[in-house]
Amino acid sequence: MTARLSLADRLRRVIQAQGPIPVSDYMALANAHYYATRDPLGAAGDFTTAPEISQMFGELVGLALADLWDRAGRPEGARFVELGPGRGTLAADALRAMRAVGLEPPVHFVETSPVLRSAQAKLVPNAAWHDDLSTLPEDGPILAVANEYFDALPIRQLVSTGAGWRERLVGIDGDRFAPAAGPAVPASAVPAHVRGAPAGMVLESSPASLAQVRQLSRRMIMHGGAALIVDYGHDRLAAGETLQAVRMHEYADPWIEPGESDLTAHVDFESLARAAAEAEVAVQGPVGQGEWLVRLGVDARTEALARADPVRSESLRIARNRLVSTEEMGRLFRVLGLSAPGWPALEGFR
Repeated sequence: MTARLSLADRLRRVIQAQGPIPVSDYMALANAHYYATRDPLGAAGDFTTAPEISQMFGELVGLALADLWDRAGRPEGARFVELGPGRGTLAADALRAMRAVGLEPPVHFVETSPVLRSAQAKLVPNAAWHDDLSTLPEDGPILAVANEYFDALPIRQLVSTGAGWRERLVGIDGDRFAPAAGPAVPASAVPAHVRGAPAGMVLESSPASLAQVRQLSRRMIMHGGAALIVDYGHDRLAAGETLQAVRMHEYADPWIEPGESDLTAHVDFESLARAAAEAEVAVQGPVGQGEWLVRLGVDARTEALARADPVRSESLRIARNRLVSTEEMGRLFRVLGLSAPGWPALEGFR
């Protein structure tokens, strides 16, 4: 029997036959393989997310969405939707908090990984799964959340050559993959404020992310609802490379062993907000995750949990600081709120 080729070997064959491929294709193929073949979360995995750090994160997400649903008049048919739900931890915590205030929505997960779907089913057994946003039901509002989802979507890279900008492609250099300048792109493809960047400077964008925000926005325009996008990134587009790989909680080389580490890039919240606003969805934020959680009452929740279980009081306060401190996740991680026309604004943004 012929041994199955690794993703790296398959990519090499494609590049050798067809030439270098766009960075976006490399990232999409690498992450599709990565997430389909493992549970990457937790101490034994490659990274840890906010819901895995503390139940308080998911609880406050759930309460923020339930509060909005309540102030919108408790419309019938509301559904909880999570994009990239990890192990289902955030959803389980959010749904528990929602039930406490009288909201028990059907659950819909946008997830393609069979490994993660299996883990999610253990925590949220009544969920419905979707490969993408297109198959979500369209007979009621959505209450959506995407936590550390957009950072893993494919990015396009342009590189300044000093004599114009070029698409960045991925080719082969010896034993490794390597980026290199490809075809020229028109100046109109580069925002005016970064066109004069020095040679070697990289500019990133994510057409896939914008397409998904537009889909969410259209869904909210038609049927109502809101969405929370939580991720690490920047509020204003600037030149600079942020593509990175993480493996076993350490930074790795993104050009070695594609599909064996998590490839991510900083989320461009300015572009996401603009895409939603152009679709006539109300935009709140972005604000820092720490600021947002404090406004929602993370300190009161920490103390309530500590009083109920004094043995955990120190670990609860450590978890709170990891989520909120500007030296930890509080500043780099941003929160963007989107709500349908006619719906109230989400809490935590003012």
